[in-house]
Amino acid sequence: MTSSQKAIKAALIDLSGTIHIEDEAIPGAQGALQKLRAAGVKVKFVTNTTKQPLREVFENLSNLKFDIQKKEIFTSLTAARCVVEETKVRPLLLLEECAKEDFEGVDTSNPNAVLVGLAPSVFDYEHLNEAFRLLLDGGSLIGIHKGRYYKKKDGLLHLGPGPFVSALEYATGVEAKVVGKPQATFFHQALQQVGVALEEAVMIGDDAKDDVDGSQKAGLCGILVQTGKYRSGDESKVDPGAWGVCKDFPAAVEKILEHNATCS
Repeated sequence: MTSSQKAIKAALIDLSGTIHIEDEAIPGAQGALQKLRAAGVKVKFVTNTTKQPLREVFENLSNLKFDIQKKEIFTSLTAARCVVEETKVRPLLLLEECAKEDFEGVDTSNPNAVLVGLAPSVFDYEHLNEAFRLLLDGGSLIGIHKGRYYKKKDGLLHLGPGPFVSALEYATGVEAKVVGKPQATFFHQALQQVGVALEEAVMIGDDAKDDVDGSQKAGLCGILVQTGKYRSGDESKVDPGAWGVCKDFPAAVEKILEHNATCS
């Protein structure tokens, strides 16, 4: 889907790279969010972040003065826990220690599955070999997402979990079940929580593939913002083209409001 003939009633909003980069907000993002809410557009914050539990994500946004409620955040960690519980597996958690907070109560003894998030501290030969052998013995593989890279405030791009998920797939022949963006079910689950139809929703993000192309293939409109991990020419990675390409989140909000004005 590349265009909407209906007013936008809900916005799914990416976090890192879209409204903030680490502990710095995108200029004007807080005010733009208030403006979007004042126009009656429902919001849901959707993130593939796996280095932090939901509690820390919420605290960080609050510290950056974003007007947000914890229940408005939908993370790939949440989606991954749902998969673990539905399939009743006992996962080996390749996660940062703090992120394991979102899996409290999950049985991880004698693991029969591998769950991979963004975990630089455990992406070493020893841990990856443990995961490799478990998969060879019949274990299943869950990738929280397959993001290729992300941008930190040092201005550099850093490897995401995708390359490590793909390495385990290649070495073992086991195909991962991926639960985060750009999977259609992830966007659909988030929208179900706000009660808005696909054709009345937009996704705003800095990742052409996972945020924009993924959401449009799931039936939403997509706006690509030129902040965060955005690189010149990323627009060409969205096929068909993005519903909108904007310099930043405040500009994306203006596009939505201008569109809705033509639908009234």
